[in-house]
Amino acid sequence: MDNKAADRIQDLQYFGEFGGVNPSISDSSTYTFLTAKTMFDTFEGNTEGCYLYSRHSSPSNLYLGEAMAQLEGTESANVFASGMGAISAVIMQLCDSGDHIVCSRTIYGGTYAFLKNFLKKFNITTSFLDITDLDAVANAITPKTKMIYCEAISNPLLEVADIASLSKIAKKNNIPLVVDNTFSPLNIGAAQLGADIVVHSLTKFINGSSDCVAGAVCGTKDFCLGLKDVNNGAGMLFGSTLDSLRAASILKNMRTLHIRIKKHSENAHYLAKQFEKDGLKVVYPGLESHPGHELMKKQMNPEYGFGGMLTLDVGSLDQANALMELMQKEKLGYLAVSLGFYKTLFSASGTSTSSEIPEEEQKQLGLSQGLIRFSIGLDNDIHKTYLSMRSCMETLGILSPDTALV
Repeated sequence: MDNKAADRIQDLQYFGEFGGVNPSISDSSTYTFLTAKTMFDTFEGNTEGCYLYSRHSSPSNLYLGEAMAQLEGTESANVFASGMGAISAVIMQLCDSGDHIVCSRTIYGGTYAFLKNFLKKFNITTSFLDITDLDAVANAITPKTKMIYCEAISNPLLEVADIASLSKIAKKNNIPLVVDNTFSPLNIGAAQLGADIVVHSLTKFINGSSDCVAGAVCGTKDFCLGLKDVNNGAGMLFGSTLDSLRAASILKNMRTLHIRIKKHSENAHYLAKQFEKDGLKVVYPGLESHPGHELMKKQMNPEYGFGGMLTLDVGSLDQANALMELMQKEKLGYLAVSLGFYKTLFSASGTSTSSEIPEEEQKQLGLSQGLIRFSIGLDNDIHKTYLSMRSCMETLGILSPDTALV
């Protein structure tokens, strides 16, 4: 895999209005024109370099969009006020009433709720299936299918999608493959592997400071322009526009993404190996025990590791809650949803980020009530963190104190 995305981002160089090293922030909701004809042409989409209204576009958003396109290696990218704003815009842009979607069974709860509950208002149906079963994917496609949708690394079970193989199936059926790459920016180059459209929640690793909500869609120039069309663009008409101040802030944080992802991955890999040696039920793509380990090695960018996400199953919701509360008390992280923060974040997925999925379906997926999803932080001394986390587990009886430390 090409691992030059960080270089492409670094090569973007803008000067602020007065020569600043950061581009000036466009703090305007509307923009003036020297002639009425130019305004008309801009409404018609026939001009470049002109700004009309911030819901349509702004310089700050375009700078961030260009950086996202460099990250994923796509022709273009649009930014949105949230990850769900990006996801819903893509789906509604591609689907009409009566259409069908093939989707991974394990996805972010908000995406699941949108596909299963909201889209039925428009008579759009979704087949949820095991995205790692390529035959099942191919057999689920009908003449009404308008896309294959999956996450590169799924939330929360960390299943690894075979993006290249899914792309072949999509192309054979003349439909786009849409990949949510939120869990693995830089780790996986989804567009290079064959994804037609890549979506991100910028809220997470890409921003990295848990102080904003944002999203992005990376794809062809034509598709991104279509999303912004004033007459029928879902991105434009839904109004899920990112604020310019937030766009500028995220762009600054992207400059350190390559450093942060390496450390997130390094720390998560260390903890996963240690806890597996301790006999805990750990899921992490970097472990040989993970069913998608070899696939992950095949499609990852080795420089950035296997990602910063892992799960531990401690048996029951009561045990999970007790452990998370104790770890927070011991300052090991926060009992909070989301990911990509400098501190470790942990939550019981079944009752939080995947709560939109009915409990019966969670059981079918193998999503235990005792499963804790960890977004591992940027701890400098990860062995110290391991010992402290282990101590919490010993206190609660999850691990025995006489278990040999390795």
